[in-house]
Amino acid sequence: MLYTLFRYLDRVYDLPGSGMFQYITFRGVAAFIIAMLIVIYIGKPIIRKLQKLQIGEEIRDLGLEGQLAKKGTPTMGGILILLAILIPVLLLARVDNIYIMLMVISTVWCGAIGFLDDYIKVFRHNKDGLKGKFKVVGQIGLGIIVGTVMCFSESVVVRESNVVEGNDSHTITVERFEDIKTTQTTIPFFKENEFDYSWLTGGNQTVAWIVYVLMAILIVTAVSNAANLTDGIDGLLTGVSIPIVVVLGVLAYLSGHIVYADYLNIMFIPDSGELLVFALAMIGALLGFLWYNSFPAQIFMGDTGSLAIGGIIAVFALCIRKELLLPIMCGIFVVEALSVIIQRRYFAYTKRKYGEGRRIFLMAPIHHHFQKQNIPESKITMRFIIISLLLAAISLITLKIR
Repeated sequence: MLYTLFRYLDRVYDLPGSGMFQYITFRGVAAFIIAMLIVIYIGKPIIRKLQKLQIGEEIRDLGLEGQLAKKGTPTMGGILILLAILIPVLLLARVDNIYIMLMVISTVWCGAIGFLDDYIKVFRHNKDGLKGKFKVVGQIGLGIIVGTVMCFSESVVVRESNVVEGNDSHTITVERFEDIKTTQTTIPFFKENEFDYSWLTGGNQTVAWIVYVLMAILIVTAVSNAANLTDGIDGLLTGVSIPIVVVLGVLAYLSGHIVYADYLNIMFIPDSGELLVFALAMIGALLGFLWYNSFPAQIFMGDTGSLAIGGIIAVFALCIRKELLLPIMCGIFVVEALSVIIQRRYFAYTKRKYGEGRRIFLMAPIHHHFQKQNIPESKITMRFIIISLLLAAISLITLKIR
């Protein structure tokens, strides 16, 4: 909104300073500051309001030290995060940009699924919340929307350069740019780092679109649920998500800048640089939320926040065609999800074989395993954040390691 307004003022009235709004970096930094201030400023009164309404987390006794002391801590704080993302993005980003549209839709969509889950838990006093199959249906729906838009929208293209050609006496180098519709993505650690899903279909582009949509569904569902599992102790999901979003923001800016994309030999994706504004707004919102969510937490994000954070990260990676980097960037999410899968499968297997279920971990997800070892929550969170920072650095290094 402000982008359009100040562009008009700059063009018509030559208003001093209005030209700054043409720069993605200026609008991104402004979005970061606004998002952080929104959470910090309105966080305190919202926490008091939630406490007054007795909208607290239902705490089950899992035998963890200090767990029952959290009883009554307000939940559904993810609403704060979503507002702090959406307000600066709608104010400062180009809302006609296809990638910004996708991110706004994804934020609202996943936030709504999480909000419904929290609502059932808190107001209907049903500790199981929204049934898992309904969550998955919602995530599949978002995956279909995102995959279809990425496949068929005329605004979603990759710009390739072609070097031509010469005559009999000498070669004349001419660089031509062409916008193409493609199912290409980035694959790390390979010299030719572009992978086309059509390779899986023998070059059949129609089937390749179907494969791509299925991949989008898988990524949205997997990352959203894995993030939800990671949200188990104070500040954990908030802290480990920040480095991930930083990397995504950097990659979006580089992919949307023709000079940097050419220098780094990565796909140039026109208009994707606008996603930097969204990424910085999200970083500001997460840092602001960490003000209240760090140990001991004054508020929990609930599924409203955790499902949304995972969905946002998944869709963002799809938009900049870096979804195959997610297992590295989101390594913490992967380990958390695998610990739950392994624990359940092993328990079911041993119950069938020995008549009693056995466990590999003291408790799953794996952060609870460390809690059972009497490691303080704050130390577990900080160590996971350090690992997330390391994985973020490795993800960026993959741009040059091939």
